[in-house]
Amino acid sequence: MEPVTYKPIGRIETPYTSREGMPIQAKGGEGIRGRIVLLPAYAKGLQDLGGFSHLILLYHFHLTQDTRLVVTPFLDTVPRGVFATRSPNHPNPIGLSTVRLIEIRETVLEIEDVDIVNGTPLLDIKPYVPAFDHRQPERLGWLEKAGADLQQTRADKRFI
Repeated sequence: MEPVTYKPIGRIETPYTSREGMPIQAKGGEGIRGRIVLLPAYAKGLQDLGGFSHLILLYHFHLTQDTRLVVTPFLDTVPRGVFATRSPNHPNPIGLSTVRLIEIRETVLEIEDVDIVNGTPLLDIKPYVPAFDHRQPERLGWLEKAGADLQQTRADKRFI
């Protein structure tokens, strides 16, 4: 296959200066504010986005230095296949978060419910549309037995 390359469209600014101690998913970052600083070349792409309450952000895990096919996720003590986790150590270190859109001012988007480290390169923004995106799961794999508190679980050094 041909290589695939992406160019950041902006950066994500948050209060998290390192991965250690930050929420492991956006649900755990409820109420935490951040912002997206979009490159001016993409300003026209923000047209009509302000009508949506939530956004799906796709970003590059720029601090990830290695790929692991088996990892021990934050909510478990058992090694799992990386594709059955949300670890940043995937072969293509792409992150995904659903955040609340607070306000758009020119090319700055104020957001809330962030679980992203400061300075993260943003690859894409998509509106969250419940009719498209919400699914009622039938099974949750190893997470059904994990029993950890997502709201309180914070990242440690295992993926640094």
